[in-house]
Amino acid sequence: MNNRIDVLAVGDRSVGYYPVRGIDGADKLPYSLRILLENVLRMAPDDDSAARFAGRVVSAGLAGEQGGEIEYMPARVLLQDFTGVPVFVDLAAMREAARDLGGDPSRINPQIPLDLVVDHSVIADVAGCPQALEKNMEMEFARNGERYRFLKWAQESFQNVRIVPPGAGICHQINVEHFATGVMTKSEDGKEIAYFDTVVGTDSHTTTANGIGVLSWGVGGIEAEAAALGQPITTLVPRVIGVHLTGRLSEGVSAMDAALVFAQMLRAKGVVGCFVECFGEGVGALSATQRACIANMTPEYGCTCTLFPVDDRTLEYLRLTGRDEEQVALVEAYAKAQGLWNEDAERVYSEVIELDLSTVRRSLAGPSRPHSRFDADAARDAFRGICEERGLDMERHAVVDLGGESFELAHGALAIAAVTSCTTATDPEMMLACGLIAKKAREAGLEAKPWVKRVMAPGSHATQLLLERAGLAEPLAELGFATCGFGCMSCIGNSGPIWPEMHEVAGDIELASVLSGNRNFDGRISPDVSQNYLCAPAAVVAYAIAGTMDFDFETQELGLNEAGNPVYLRDIWPSDEEIERALDAYATKELFEEGGRGLYEGTDAWKALKVESSDIFAWDEDSTYVRHAPYFEGMTLALHDVKPIEGARVLVNVRDFITTDHISPAGSIASDSPAAAYLRERGVEPEMFNTYGSRRGNHEVMARGGFGNVKLSNILAEGRNGGYTRDFETGQVTSIFEAARDYEKAGLSSVVLAGKMYGSGSSRDWAAKAPLLLGVRAVFAESFERIHRSNLIGMGILPLQFEEGQSVESLGLDGTETFSIEAIDFGDGEPCMPTPSKVKVTALQQDGSAKEFQAIVRVDTPTEGAYMAHGGILQYVLRHLVANA
Repeated sequence: MNNRIDVLAVGDRSVGYYPVRGIDGADKLPYSLRILLENVLRMAPDDDSAARFAGRVVSAGLAGEQGGEIEYMPARVLLQDFTGVPVFVDLAAMREAARDLGGDPSRINPQIPLDLVVDHSVIADVAGCPQALEKNMEMEFARNGERYRFLKWAQESFQNVRIVPPGAGICHQINVEHFATGVMTKSEDGKEIAYFDTVVGTDSHTTTANGIGVLSWGVGGIEAEAAALGQPITTLVPRVIGVHLTGRLSEGVSAMDAALVFAQMLRAKGVVGCFVECFGEGVGALSATQRACIANMTPEYGCTCTLFPVDDRTLEYLRLTGRDEEQVALVEAYAKAQGLWNEDAERVYSEVIELDLSTVRRSLAGPSRPHSRFDADAARDAFRGICEERGLDMERHAVVDLGGESFELAHGALAIAAVTSCTTATDPEMMLACGLIAKKAREAGLEAKPWVKRVMAPGSHATQLLLERAGLAEPLAELGFATCGFGCMSCIGNSGPIWPEMHEVAGDIELASVLSGNRNFDGRISPDVSQNYLCAPAAVVAYAIAGTMDFDFETQELGLNEAGNPVYLRDIWPSDEEIERALDAYATKELFEEGGRGLYEGTDAWKALKVESSDIFAWDEDSTYVRHAPYFEGMTLALHDVKPIEGARVLVNVRDFITTDHISPAGSIASDSPAAAYLRERGVEPEMFNTYGSRRGNHEVMARGGFGNVKLSNILAEGRNGGYTRDFETGQVTSIFEAARDYEKAGLSSVVLAGKMYGSGSSRDWAAKAPLLLGVRAVFAESFERIHRSNLIGMGILPLQFEEGQSVESLGLDGTETFSIEAIDFGDGEPCMPTPSKVKVTALQQDGSAKEFQAIVRVDTPTEGAYMAHGGILQYVLRHLVANA
């Protein structure tokens, strides 16, 4: 046993652990940095490395500044199926490449626990009827049989892998209900060692588990693969922003309202790349699942994580969801020993933000940004202000015929109302409130408007059981909110088609949606919907009854009761006392035990999938879902020579806040897109196109979908939105894929020009993979979102940042130029910072004149430099695995 280990007594049990309290200065570190400190003490290969990394954590933490590079090794990896399928495709291809390079393919396995939950594939094709769940599951398996067979092969063929089949729930909710332990143990030199349960995941909302004290954040699929293969994540010690919570939430205010306030407050503050953590007496006023809801919203304000400390409410939740008393005792003892217990102690933060929870009001956010929050009682005014900004004629109407009745609709008519996503479904209080408002609405004789498609997608079977046992599932179904699937659905764009009659008028008036989710980006929820608003589940039900965003709940009645009296929202909104009574009565340990029973077994359709384990996957050349990944083609053990980028064309010229949804859409495949043409050529009928997200195991589809979001505004497309650009080989505006293919034929690389916060949103590896396959070799931006920048590096794409004060506009660029970038030395393949750190760029204009400028090479750590030298993180890992066999 090395001298960094001590012994912790937990009742009659004793475990070894790596104490942080003995490190000078550690007692004043934020909670999150204590977890990083333990990690580097435990994972460092020797005492000198441990001391060096620990010193960086402590010195940065005490200074409240960003610090030096450390190597961080998470305890677990979490995947959802959209990002999980390509992870296993890459691992399967890596096995073949290992064999071809003379290595042992069976050595390519996750080295730490890897959990995948199939939750992103279910689509709300059918909604609002009792058969919705069964019919959507049938469609899900019909569309995704190839993917699911591949995942089952992965489960059988790779070690250290658990897969939760479709129909169980959302990965983030299942993570906190079942996977997360708070503290993990393993055998080391014959001694049981305890350590923090830490997670990285291929979904940016992996942050949910921070609500129960589990440090977790989203990474790209490529980075997750490397972590799963035993490679540490290199990161700079982050600045930590403290949020001092006081007070408690007021009557009728939910965790979703608090989460939207966090999004607005912290996006305005600017916390990209930082850790955020909450402390103070207000923490104890929030339940564990309310904290999880706030932590879930983390990517929407751009920081890495939003950590809550451990306290009695955390332990209560662990007991409630089935952790045994021995585990709960270990979590309590370990949290107190390591300083993660919520206590009034001095901690150094880079900055402290004050939030009195009693000031949080019922909220909405929209029409296209989660941080664009406004008070619920001002929603109608906010909506009309948005319409005025967009120059909409509020007198414009469209007539819709439904069920033999005509309805005159205006801007803001709701096409979708969805109770969906891990943000709110994880919290039993919000789901009970949702059911109670439905019950009261039905008792008052209220109905939802027929033009509104209503989606109900519980985050786990425990949530469904809770609604059923509380007698609330039935009134929800009567209002059209019958459960139609266990998965993310509308929040990721799997809303399915809106009613055909509404589709017909989508071009005449701006349709809207409301959802209890975390993402409302342009074009995400439905291509027919122009305005998307986030709110609590109970508010979603209320809006379904109102039928429009152009509604004032304070003054307008929802309808008349049997006595002919008006019914207002205040008449049916449940009290906190009612919610608490239902929570005490029905949210029990037995409910969660039953809800989690058979978690890994799957439905009869899953059980019927026949696969055999093997070292090498037998690729099906006719498959349109799972194709051999091309990233290792032509790879050798030796590195390639460093070369400059010369004469590259601009493929896309965009401005601020381009999200990963814009770069790599996850929603439906448009019938006139290059991806649709590819599928039709292979005999796939339009009704079986499925979504981009479900076809992420096929690089041919995903390359054709690159920059294919219908809301993408590419300046080179000359006013045409969507996946179009100007092809400088032909001079015509054409699809981005066709232009990229022409550049490839001409032997040309391409680049992207962008503004601020390029790559915001979900951690989506295809937002880096698709550009690579389209020939993109560098991206110029004013700033990058953290995960996406690392993804670009992971695929060997160079992220270049304009110097302070410079931009595409200030440099006089318009995208018609050709770009040359001088060669950058990334060393011999071992960790090394790039040389130079600022690179000379020459933009040759059409008239023959040249503009020269310096761009910052955003390769921020020596290990990232090694990835670039190898052409990407996967190549780096593979070469090392083969060389060290």
